[in-house]
Formats: sequence, structure tokens, C-alpha cells
Amino acid sequence: MTSVLDPGALSAQAPPRPEPLAPFADVTRSDAAVRAFLHGLPGVDQVGAEARVAVLGSRSIKTTAKAWAIDTAISMVDLTTLEGADTPGKVRSLAAKARRPDPGDPTTPPVAAVCVYGDLASVAKQALEGTAIKVAAVATAFPSGRASRAVKLADVRDAVAGGADEIDMVIDRGAFLAGRHLDVYDEIVAVKEACGDAHLKVILETGELVTLDAVRRASWLAMLAGGDFIKTSTGKVSPAATLPVCLVMMEAVRDFRAVTGRQVGVKPAGGIRTTKDAVKHLVLVNEVAGPDWLSPDWFRFGASSLLNDLLLQRQKLRTGHYSGPDHVTID
Repeated sequence: MTSVLDPGALSAQAPPRPEPLAPFADVTRSDAAVRAFLHGLPGVDQVGAEARVAVLGSRSIKTTAKAWAIDTAISMVDLTTLEGADTPGKVRSLAAKARRPDPGDPTTPPVAAVCVYGDLASVAKQALEGTAIKVAAVATAFPSGRASRAVKLADVRDAVAGGADEIDMVIDRGAFLAGRHLDVYDEIVAVKEACGDAHLKVILETGELVTLDAVRRASWLAMLAGGDFIKTSTGKVSPAATLPVCLVMMEAVRDFRAVTGRQVGVKPAGGIRTTKDAVKHLVLVNEVAGPDWLSPDWFRFGASSLLNDLLLQRQKLRTGHYSGPDHVTID
């Protein structure tokens, strides 16, 4: 697949700016300019994308490489509970599992973050005190994103005030699909400002964007607006995270860094349940974007059941046999 267009051709007359995104100074000045840039990105060969992920997914990872991959994947998990029935007790239980995923094996790494609704961020923050585990909170009228901007920004500020280190926002897919790209851009910029020091993950809800071309455009729009991560899905819409979608997003962050010098993370979420799924994603990350992204700082898995399978596979490597389902907790 081709790399991104040289943005200098679109902004030759832009005044010099010291920011890394100076090449895009003209791109976000009007809806027409944003649309022209996004639709000027190279198209995605869907057949080629599916063929490439099929080849990468067939790689055989064994022994020490598999042990490394399992521990790396565990360290990248955003352990998540996003249900209407969530309680402070459930969040505290999840935080305990995040701190020590396998109580019988202290060498098991902790996860990257605990992801909850914003009103429970303070509970998670207190339960994770003294650790490096982040508190991630969904916001901006998650999962639909159907609310006024004022309500969305209040949602973000409330979660940050509760102790959230990271905010997972949802874009307005209706606006994006209707071609109102500047509205989506402006909202991400406003949410980023409301985050303060908290990192911003921008959820594209790729299952509703339908095409890989739309995924590429939404990825670039989110990065131009200042997102620290781009995330596939809320986990509430099917299909959620798929390997072709992740491929396109990894290409986008790779090309974005090449042009701007700024690195952006990627978080696939929804439908990643097995160790085999996680390893396929790690292979893809390494082959497409490179080892710089093989860190919880730049790649996460949004998951709940995935951690249990990783723990069972880790136990198998350590002891030579599979443990029963009672080896892990049911979250």
C-alpha cells in the first residue's frame, strides 16, 4: 500500500509555524479543505489488506517468542468494564486483578489500565493508588456520542476531576459520514483541551464507518486534531476490531509520524478474546509500523476476557499443562 500524500502540496502558502503539524496549517481552515485533504489520501486496497493480514496471521510464534508476546500483551491490556450494572465493588475487584493478574505468580506483569465509566473513575483511582496502572474513562456520551458538545465536554471534565489519566472519547459518526469533517475535528480539539493533562484516545467506531477508506480518513482526522491514540471501537457495535482495520490504522500512525514527527498510539477494542488474536495483532504492529509501537505507551488492547486467556496460556508455558477455568476470575 502506498504512503500518504505529501501535505506540502496542499499547504504551500501556509505561514510558517513552529508546531510539528505546520505542514497542515491550511488543511483545517475550512470544511472544503479538510474534505479535499482526506479524500486526497491514497485509497485502500481492501483485497490487498485482507491478503496481507492473512499472511501475517499465519506466522508461527513459539517458545521464548510466545512467552514474550504473552507478557507484552498482558502489559498492553486496558482491563475494561462498561456495563450499566457496574458497581464500585466490581471496579475495585477489577483493579485488584489489574494489579496482580495471576495471584499465584508474582512474575506476571500488571495491565496497562483499567477502563470504566467516568462516574467510577474516582473508585478506580483510589483502588490503583501506588501503581503505574492508568485509569481510563469513557466519555462524550459513550457509546453513541449523541449529545450536545457542552454535555460531552462536561462529561470529560467530570471524568478528569474524578482522577482519569486517559479519556476514551467517541467521534460523531453521523457528522463524519455526512461529510461534516470540520465539525468532528473541532470537537476532538475541544475534548483534547478539556482533557488537560489526561491523554486522549479517539474512538472511530470503525464498524459504523463501513469502508477501510473511511477508516483511514477518520484516523488522519483524529490525529490532526491532537488525539494521542486512535481506537477502533466502543465494543458495542459489530464488527469491532478486525485485522484489516488495525492494518490501516497502523499504516496511518506510521505515515503520520513520518510527516509530522509526532507518534500516535493505536488501541483495537472489541472482539479480541484469545491469545492467538493478540499475537496476530502484535505481529501486525511490528511488521507494519515497527517495534517503536510495541509498548503499552503506544499500543493497547481494549478487552476483558482476553486477559483470562493470556493467563491460561502463560500458565501452560510455565507448567506444561493447562489450568482449569477456576484458575482465572470471571469478570
